[in-house]
Amino acid sequence: MLVELRIRDLAIIEHVTLPLAPGFNVLSGETGAGKSIIVGALGVLLGERASADLVRQGAQRAVVEGVFDVGQRPAIVAALDERGLECDDGTLVLRREVAPGRARAWINGTPVTATVLGEIGALLVSVHGQHEAQTLLDAAAQRRWLDGAAGTLALAQQVGEAHAAVRTAREAIAARKARQREAEQRADWLRHVVDEIDRAKLVPGEDAKLDDEARRLEHADELRTLATQVVSAVEGDGDEGLLSLLATVQRALGQLRRIDGGAEPLARLADDALYALEELGREATRYADGVELDPERLVEVQARRDLVLRLMRKHGPTLDDVLRTAEAAQAELRLVDDAEDDLRRLHTELDAAQERFTALCAQLTTARRTHAQRLAGDVTAQLPALGLADGRFLVALPPRDEPGPTGAEDVEFRVAMNAGHEARPLARVASGGELSRVMLALARTQAAADAVPTLVFDEVDAGIGGKVGHQVGEALRALAATHQVFAITHLAQLAARAHHHIVVEKGTTAGVTTSDVRAVGGDDRVGEVARMLGGDGASATGRAHARELLDGVAPRAPVERAVHAGEAAGAGTKGKGKRR
Repeated sequence: MLVELRIRDLAIIEHVTLPLAPGFNVLSGETGAGKSIIVGALGVLLGERASADLVRQGAQRAVVEGVFDVGQRPAIVAALDERGLECDDGTLVLRREVAPGRARAWINGTPVTATVLGEIGALLVSVHGQHEAQTLLDAAAQRRWLDGAAGTLALAQQVGEAHAAVRTAREAIAARKARQREAEQRADWLRHVVDEIDRAKLVPGEDAKLDDEARRLEHADELRTLATQVVSAVEGDGDEGLLSLLATVQRALGQLRRIDGGAEPLARLADDALYALEELGREATRYADGVELDPERLVEVQARRDLVLRLMRKHGPTLDDVLRTAEAAQAELRLVDDAEDDLRRLHTELDAAQERFTALCAQLTTARRTHAQRLAGDVTAQLPALGLADGRFLVALPPRDEPGPTGAEDVEFRVAMNAGHEARPLARVASGGELSRVMLALARTQAAADAVPTLVFDEVDAGIGGKVGHQVGEALRALAATHQVFAITHLAQLAARAHHHIVVEKGTTAGVTTSDVRAVGGDDRVGEVARMLGGDGASATGRAHARELLDGVAPRAPVERAVHAGEAAGAGTKGKGKRR
């Protein structure tokens, strides 16, 4: 349970410590005193989004800290252990700091993310407020509530995933058929492209080779003449050839070498030049002999090159692009040729997905029907105690024309508030006060099987008063036999039923508005209840009425004795809510 809530520099709160006890705790105070801020602070502690706007003016950061006793909650201790968090002595401390540009969180001194804080917070506290009551008018919220009560949230998620799989399979079939239609419309052209390119028997890189060969054939005479000129220049006739001239050079170097041995390197260079010229002459002769004067081959090469260039202009721009075009056309033609096999496979996948979806929908429908009757009975049984003596609550499951991602049926909460009236949708019948009581009945039903130890009710008394207020108070007090209950209220009849009463008061410190809290008991509590009844808390009549309300609380059952002990202890905490 929540033992203590500490808030510092949040909104108009400078520094308060909210002491809580087992059983039914109630928080009251004048409008604007800061009750909603305390509920908001609790939300921040439990992982809700935190804005820097929450930081009190003039402060650097806001801090919210909660101390929980989880010694008797092994499931919570196990959840902490799964996340590597320690809780040796059963005490759990959650801390959240909010500052401009950042928000940080800790659990038992270990830094955690807001996500982890929210996951642990959801195991510790469940908040039921006016907003939640309004969401009961939403069909999606009603469906989630039923699935939560039935324990079928995971199954409902599987139904959604199975529906998505069916939709994906159908889309795949539609896309395959569309591609097939497009391919069929283009089939003649595609076959023409494939045949045209296949007949050409193209070879990668062929275009460059054809260009080279055509150039040699077109200039064969010129190439042979130039090569012959090279041979003549090297070998020459008489003394005019390079070889003859180089021989003269060698003879001179030979004489030079005999006189001066240092001329040896020059002689070697001359020898190397001779060998190179002789090789040049031989290769030039071989090249000249190899140049073909072949007009027929030239015609063949030019024709082949024209074919390749035409295909490149048509399907290119490069030869590789032409080959890729042929491959793409063949692949598209396979869409036509393989369509029957592909569609048969896709329909098999669709049938399997549809079969799984149908089976999951049937499971979900069966579970919803079973728990819808149970939930309707449990809630209806609680309505008389909440001032709706003739009230009836029903959970209708109208089937859909076609199952969807949330199942084969809609979920609709219906109520009949008076005898002889037909049950109609909750959104069309319930007033604000009736809606709050239906929400409380649902919360009590959920709490019966809920492992969350602390339940918070934010102004669940909206729109009610008088005798109904007594009844709602008794309902919350009864719920406190199994849970710690924390209610924020303006209603004296409800506050009088609490085991532990805390008052929020607004004051001024150094010219700045602040909120403070104090636990009240005895005469102080009488005065607060008298104020809530509409008086100033000091009149004899108001205080007498307040005492009557407090004395009218039903005798405590054995399960409340421990709570009563905590209440008696809390009566002595006046003025100790605020710590400096």
